[in-house]
Amino acid sequence: MPILDEKLGDTYDEVLRRNPGEDEFHQAVREVLDSLGPVVAKHPEYADAAVIRRLCEPERQIIFRVSWVDDAGNVQINRGFRVEFNSALGPYKGGLRFHPTVYLGIVKFLGFEQIFKNSLTGMPIGGGKGGSDFDPKGRSDGEVMRFCQAFMTELYRHIGEHTDVPAGDIGVGGREIGYLFGQYKRITNRYESGVLTGKGLAWGGSQVRTEATGYGTAFFVEEMLKTRGDSFDGKEVVVSGSGNVAIYAAEKVRQLGGSVIACSDSNGYVVDEQGIDLDLLKEIKEQRRARISTYADTRSGARYVEGGSVWDVPCEVALPCATQNELNGRDAATLIGNGCVVVAEGANMPCTPDAVRLFADAGVLFAPGKAANAGGVATSALEMQQNASRDSWSFSHTERRLADIVHGIHDRCLEAADLYGKPGNYLAGANIAGFIQVADAMLALGVI
Repeated sequence: MPILDEKLGDTYDEVLRRNPGEDEFHQAVREVLDSLGPVVAKHPEYADAAVIRRLCEPERQIIFRVSWVDDAGNVQINRGFRVEFNSALGPYKGGLRFHPTVYLGIVKFLGFEQIFKNSLTGMPIGGGKGGSDFDPKGRSDGEVMRFCQAFMTELYRHIGEHTDVPAGDIGVGGREIGYLFGQYKRITNRYESGVLTGKGLAWGGSQVRTEATGYGTAFFVEEMLKTRGDSFDGKEVVVSGSGNVAIYAAEKVRQLGGSVIACSDSNGYVVDEQGIDLDLLKEIKEQRRARISTYADTRSGARYVEGGSVWDVPCEVALPCATQNELNGRDAATLIGNGCVVVAEGANMPCTPDAVRLFADAGVLFAPGKAANAGGVATSALEMQQNASRDSWSFSHTERRLADIVHGIHDRCLEAADLYGKPGNYLAGANIAGFIQVADAMLALGVI
């Protein structure tokens, strides 16, 4: 691990001391600080005004009890979170994650990443994140509704279209957003469409929002390949996960000429050398809510591998789209040995630091999640625009806007990397470009 600049090292030590046991948050902070040495050297005003120290401390952290009643009449208790991290560029913006692994450290890591991701989009949105340790898997629609209503009964007082705008994440899709928005409307007596994004098209949602994170990841990789005079044509691609991001990354990869041959869930992975049948995958995961093994049971020629790692499947492009730290050093070595040339994070921080270092040493193009999966939040901001103007846009218009934003993020990453002596390094470029925009805004607003 590289040695941090002295001023940055002191900041990191403070983060460790003030946030014990929050390993994912420590990892996210360290990843950004590793890139900022040249920036601090060129702009000492950032250190003088304690901008980096302030960035590492959330503006507000909200933790609350969520009590609800299951179908058997039993009272259940979960814990809810909302970390409003930084609002220098606009209202807090970031998803809600419902998963049993959620705790404060996960939410802070996601919120910290969101600051820079949102900055990179060029849209006027700050960074935040939230969620609960509630697990929607195996729960009835009625149970999910009652949980969401109980969750929003506390959260509503902390959010608003000019304050904090949540969206979905793992475990929070259109169904959950609907229940959350319904309860917000019920409590406030306001049809404030811009308070949540990821809404249904019939009631304030945006075209392409469902597809945006996955599509954006594919658009970003397309731009990366262009820097080497290459394209998706004929490339075999492996995608981890089989949720929203993975499905629509695979869909856009196929439209761009690539072939997705494997995807996964938490139980195992499937390999389909003919190319994943996306209609079948959508039916299994979005309608039946079944396990990925069902795909192999249904599709002739596909095989299912229980457990193991989807990164054992040889490919030229790898898109980790499941969850944090899913791709480790061993997986990275396997991908490199099998001829992988591009890795782009569709999920938030899915590659461990060891994996990232191995990709850099091997010359594999690597895009961090704050750049490669920013298409989702960018389209959320477009949804907020439409809500504010009481307007709706076509799918093709919104997709063009998304593509333009992603291309801009790609170019900003490369320009920042070049300017600060790290040419071609998308990780450094994303961290630097995202940081500078937020830091300049914080300086302009004073010490608040």
